Amino acid sequence: MSAATATALSPSTSLRNSLNSYPNWMKWQSSPCQSTTFFIPRAAASPDTGKGNKKRKPKAKKPSSPTPVTTTTTESMSEEEQPQPQQQQQQQQVSLSLDDVNPVGLGRKSRQIFDDVWRKFSGLGQISRTTRADDMEALDALLIREGPMCEFAIPGAQNTTVLVVGATSRIGRIVVRKLMLRGYTVKALVRKADQEVLDMLPRSVEIVIGDVGDPSSLQAAVEGCNKIIYCATARSTITGDLYRVDHQGVSNLTKALQDYNNKLAQLRAGKSSKSKLLITKFKSEDSLHGWEVRQGTYFQDVIASKYDGGMDAKFEYTETGQAVFSGYVFTRGGYVELSKKLSLPLGSTLDRYEGLVLSVGGNGRSYVVILEAGPSADTTQSKLYFARINTKIGFCRVRVPFSSFRPVKPDDPPLDPFLVHTLTIRFEPRRQRPVEGSAGMKQDPRSFKLILEYIKALPTGQETDFILVSCTGLGVEPNRREQVLKAKRAGEDSLRRSGLGYTIIRPGPLMEEPGGQRALIFDQGNRISQGISCADVADICVKALHDTTARNKSFDVCHEYVAEQGRELYELVAHLPDKANNYLTPALSVLEKNT
Repeated sequence: MSAATATALSPSTSLRNSLNSYPNWMKWQSSPCQSTTFFIPRAAASPDTGKGNKKRKPKAKKPSSPTPVTTTTTESMSEEEQPQPQQQQQQQQVSLSLDDVNPVGLGRKSRQIFDDVWRKFSGLGQISRTTRADDMEALDALLIREGPMCEFAIPGAQNTTVLVVGATSRIGRIVVRKLMLRGYTVKALVRKADQEVLDMLPRSVEIVIGDVGDPSSLQAAVEGCNKIIYCATARSTITGDLYRVDHQGVSNLTKALQDYNNKLAQLRAGKSSKSKLLITKFKSEDSLHGWEVRQGTYFQDVIASKYDGGMDAKFEYTETGQAVFSGYVFTRGGYVELSKKLSLPLGSTLDRYEGLVLSVGGNGRSYVVILEAGPSADTTQSKLYFARINTKIGFCRVRVPFSSFRPVKPDDPPLDPFLVHTLTIRFEPRRQRPVEGSAGMKQDPRSFKLILEYIKALPTGQETDFILVSCTGLGVEPNRREQVLKAKRAGEDSLRRSGLGYTIIRPGPLMEEPGGQRALIFDQGNRISQGISCADVADICVKALHDTTARNKSFDVCHEYVAEQGRELYELVAHLPDKANNYLTPALSVLEKNT
């Protein structure tokens, strides 16, 4: 997709398409004393209002239009089965106006009926939160497989537990109900479980008390969870609250989920699909064996070399138990690098993995990761591929997907991870960003210090593990917008570096209106200018859970709007009037990854 192209998709069915293809009909037979059969349409996808189970007063039917859509049936009976004349009733003719077959109107009516039925079932089967396991299984079978939820249930949802962070927020409350409607097991992380919070959430939701700013309180929250939807946001624009919720909170939760996945991998003897492949871990002086420090130049400047200060680098294991690669490069066009030929466990190849993750620390320099691929027996046929990475002051995890590696020679084929045999980390003074030290003074960009903890290979995943609802900055007070965006972007970067499969959603200004009413614009580049319904954002979060195209994607989303002549920012990709209403896959398939 080009940089000036976005995607517009409609999550609702148009009237014209609905008249061409009627939805499924649900037949309701009246009592034996009547001879009229009514057909009540079942909506394919009812719009969500996001305002709970609120009763609406049904509208009075309008008089029959000049060209009504009429539905009548007569039952053929034998003479013995014919009722007595005094018991017979005249056949009734049911007239439907154009408004009655509007899919939006049908969806609202069916939603009202479903809400009443759902409320009654909830009151019968979920009186307390301590329902027995066998009762819960029977209730699930009734509500999901046999009850009204069968139309909304998603395959595999019953085996998936989703942790919703910020479950009482504007988006979180709708997300919780959408997940339950589709058969997911839902856990909600809240700071306090007072009566007001309990009234906001359905009784079948497991409530966990914790704080995203306190890592120790998140272990119980992620226990048993497969995926996380993060809808929390700071309630104030104070810098401390923004950092705690939007930045540190995301980092703490990603680490907690990774720790839980690692625990499962250990219990399963490393056979978990979530387990990473350990390439090297720098835990002792012996782990440094095989790593070679080299230096070189991209070009030779004889005149300038007389005035250069030279370059030097070393790789050592310090007394504090750290593997440190440090040095300086004062030579023009020079570089230093750390290289090693990989030795993978027997039966392991990198083509089964998605990329690399490095746990590193240091003084915030950028580096070039170089992979050498080709026949290991003949290195003269090897080809070089590179990817640039950025670190920060202190420790961080850096994720490097194999798809981000580019060939040094443009004519070479794309990287084949199966043929990778050598890994190199290179430092060069060019393209270094100025970084301030602890005393507020800028450091010399020609010196570096890189602390290496481990290098692992990320397992290939099909679905996203962590969905983060961020923001575009629209709707935020101008004097606070920079602080809010800084915290939001820091949280996004923390999620990208975590190694988890992620989806980052940046909606426009949130609006309290029904979802599924207007087309949606999916874009990248912070160019959207319109708002979006909270219910539409919640629907995107739920659809992204099992959508393979949503993995490792970041995108902006808002309602459709008309751009100025000659400045159109999007193109209509598809209009999907089907029952599944899967508008997310075609929208995200044309967007770029890791943005």
